[in-house]
Amino acid sequence: MTRRRTGWMLLIAANVLCYCVLSFYRATDAAPRDTMPRLANPAADRLETIALLGEIKELLKEQNDLLRSGTLKVVICDPERR
Repeated sequence: MTRRRTGWMLLIAANVLCYCVLSFYRATDAAPRDTMPRLANPAADRLETIALLGEIKELLKEQNDLLRSGTLKVVICDPERR
């Protein structure tokens, strides 16, 4: 008798737990929709991206030249002693 009663109590507890978890569910969007399109002018955005990539390329060339030259000096200091 106690085994049957324990089984029913566990079933009721599981149902209550599932009901509580499912009561938090809401059918809404994760983020509000934008009224303005993100890419208003794709051609201008593409040109800007290309220009930024060119700048990055030049900076990487400069950094690689510094690393290859062997004259680069690295100084490590404790930030708390400043």
